[in-house]
Parts: sequence; structure tokens; C-alpha cells
Amino acid sequence: MDGLKGRVALVTGGSRGIGRQIAVSLARAGASVAVGYYSASDEAEAVVKAIATQGGRAISFGADISAPEAAAGLVRDVEMRLGPIGVLVNNAGINPGGTLDDITINDWAQTLAVNLSSAFYVTQAALPGLRKRGWGRIIMLSSIAAQTGGVIGPHYAASKAGLIGLMHSYASLLAKEGITANAIAPALVETDMIKHNDAITPDKIPLGRFGQPDEIASIAVMLATNGYVTGQTINANGGWHMS
Repeated sequence: MDGLKGRVALVTGGSRGIGRQIAVSLARAGASVAVGYYSASDEAEAVVKAIATQGGRAISFGADISAPEAAAGLVRDVEMRLGPIGVLVNNAGINPGGTLDDITINDWAQTLAVNLSSAFYVTQAALPGLRKRGWGRIIMLSSIAAQTGGVIGPHYAASKAGLIGLMHSYASLLAKEGITANAIAPALVETDMIKHNDAITPDKIPLGRFGQPDEIASIAVMLATNGYVTGQTINANGGWHMS
């Protein structure tokens, strides 16, 4: 087990929900944290302040990482201001709903760009440094939708399934270089989206309750500190999908 003191972690989509809790938890484990966000600058700064309150170090970084140049720029900025990235949590994502008949080509393209391509762009930009240093932890935030199809739509399910395939490739190709790659596949975690939608209930969850953000964050910390687990998808779904 490797401690995170002296390590730098980049958490994309770190301004709220699961990403926020992962950022706070990685800082608590000793990492300096880059809180990535797209438009929620106030929320990202609130995460930075929360980390500072617990004695940690964090900086927020805004970027549209669905664009490859912006993703590469984000990695450069983080390493310039915080230091070499060691832990990369690809959490940025959107979940546009609608009926099957309502999904447009633009919905498909945007969902794949934000949820899947951004993870590839950021990881590819960070990889040269990770490989040079011979140490890295790549963590993809997938979803139960990758395994069951979910309830949002095929565009979302495909993007989350793609993250698992991307993770498998990195895990296989980088295993001998001190770099691990894993995914977390949550279901119905009690974030603001869940709290403010009375139509979403935990009826399908065998445990009978929503998951909590800190239950997902604890998995991310484990994957960041463990050098022997790689190529795995950790299912955090209350028993909804078993493997």
C-alpha cells in the first residue's frame, strides 16, 4: 500500500457530487488535489476551501475537457501549479435524459465527448509524465448503466461502458510500468440530482437505500493507494448488479 503524501491528484468533475467527495477524501489521505470543473467555479472553490479547512492543499481548474487542447492544457496547468500528477480520477460527465425516441445525434455526440472522450484526452496528456516517473493510478468513474443499460439511455450507457474498455486497455498496456487502471461503477448515489428528484427511489437496490458519496470516495482512495489492483471494475450498487 502506497500513501498519498507528496502525490498530486487530479479529479475531473470535482466540484460537486461524487467528484467533490473523492477530492476531499484524497486530500484527507495526503494528496494535493486539483479540482477540475467546467462551469461550476463557485462550487469548485467551495471544495478547495473545504480541503484547506482540513489542512490539505487544493487548487481549482476550469476547462472544457471534451476538447483535446483544453484537456492537455489542464494537465499542463495542474503540473505547473501543483506538481506532477500521480492520481488521475476521470469523473467528469453528464447524464442527459429523455425518451429513446427523443435522443438526437447531438445528444449522442455530446455525451460521448464529455463522458468518454474527455477521459481519453486527459489520460493521454498525463501519461508521458506517469510513464516517465514509473508510478500512476488511473481511476474511471463508470456506472451500473455500463452493465445493465441503465435508465438514462443508450448514449449514456455506451459512454460508461466505453470507460471500462478504456480502463482495460490502459491496465493491460501499463501494468509493467508501475501504473494501475481501474473503474468504479456506482448506482443511485445520493447526490443533489437524486435528492431533488422524487421520481428516483431506491426500490431496485437490494440494500434498500441510496449509496452515499463517501462510500464511493473510499473506493477511490483504496484504488489510489493500492498498487496491486488493476484492470478491475468495482461495483458499488447496493447489490443491484452482482458479478
